Amino acid sequence: MNRRSIFTLSAISVLGLALLPSGIVAQQGSLQKQLVGTWMLVSYDATAADGTRRQLSGSNAKGILIFDDGGRYANVFERVGRPKFKSASQPTTEEMAAAISDFFAANFGTWSVSEADKVLTQRFEGALRPNNDGADARTSVSLAGDELKLTTINVLPTGAKIEQVYRRAK
Repeated sequence: MNRRSIFTLSAISVLGLALLPSGIVAQQGSLQKQLVGTWMLVSYDATAADGTRRQLSGSNAKGILIFDDGGRYANVFERVGRPKFKSASQPTTEEMAAAISDFFAANFGTWSVSEADKVLTQRFEGALRPNNDGADARTSVSLAGDELKLTTINVLPTGAKIEQVYRRAK
């Protein structure tokens, strides 16, 4: 092969790589590395053991999920538009119960990923719902570009089956 042919083939290869969708290039790292960062809640759909369904989406969803590269995470989200307390210093029992029921998640702990199975395991060290403390939540992971979808595999102590969609924070 002469130099001109080698140069032409090299230029075509570089151009071909440049035209690949950015998601394909980004997916070359491990799933664990791809999850590290901050994710904003897009939607949440949970079905409780008793069949009750709770959903958040669009402007009704507000939350954050953070994975650090040291294996720690924090997750908090709520329904938008929760009513304010009439008296900030002395909320009633009913106001407190309503505030807590509209706060869907508040938990933190450790996380790991099974690369082969695309399964995320979160160990709750602390949670809004005390029955979740010490429990593991296993979710299947689907990652497409800047969208992360988590779907429960095991049923949490609360009995909920949950699907969450997040978008990478910019």
